Amino acid sequence: MTSSLSQAVILITGATGGIGSALVPRLAQAGSHLVLTARRAEPLQALVEKAAALGAASGLGIPVDVTDYAQVEALVAQTVQKHGRIDVLINLAGAGILKPAPQITPEDLEQMLSVNLKGSFYTSQWVANHMREQKSGHILNFPGILGRHPMAMASAYCAAKFAVVGFSKCMADELKRFGVRFTLFYFGGVDSPFWDPISLKVQRDKMLSPATAAEAIQFALSAPANAVPSEVVLQPESHQFL
Repeated sequence: MTSSLSQAVILITGATGGIGSALVPRLAQAGSHLVLTARRAEPLQALVEKAAALGAASGLGIPVDVTDYAQVEALVAQTVQKHGRIDVLINLAGAGILKPAPQITPEDLEQMLSVNLKGSFYTSQWVANHMREQKSGHILNFPGILGRHPMAMASAYCAAKFAVVGFSKCMADELKRFGVRFTLFYFGGVDSPFWDPISLKVQRDKMLSPATAAEAIQFALSAPANAVPSEVVLQPESHQFL
């Protein structure tokens, strides 16, 4: 794939979330072919229609639960069948739980590992298989700042996100000779619906905006093929991890 996003086939999980909703219009205006996934069909279809109106080369919305291995396999197969390739995978699907470690239930831990770890692993694995054959591609995973720095109340979340860093770096090492690039994004807090169900008091007005996060993603995607932005750290000025 060239540095231009025009005609690039881009698969985005969690596309209807805060960052995805800000990113999709930018990629649509760049003329990309967009395959968008989320669990709820109605907002997904609305986002596909918005992308089409903004100039996307094509748009397809596929409701998918990324924690389901068979659904991920079918998603990737459908994308390859339609376009013949996948140039970019952007793994934005995620969930958060912040509570003291003694209060983490087995269900809490399973949710964190299923959505944040297994979902990213399954999609990266299936897409990487195709990218290896086509000898090009770019996979973007999002451990966030809590995949880099531990924090009180985030034991289950950090367990999943640190694991995302581990498998991504292993895959990157395996696949670099096939032209497959990986970028890890360590965003500090982003003011998105991610925080809606979280009871921990946070100052959302001081967080990064989804638009700022989307701009950083587009910058990484537009880098020349011989320049790999392997890690992007972006935090609010007020963030505690400096």
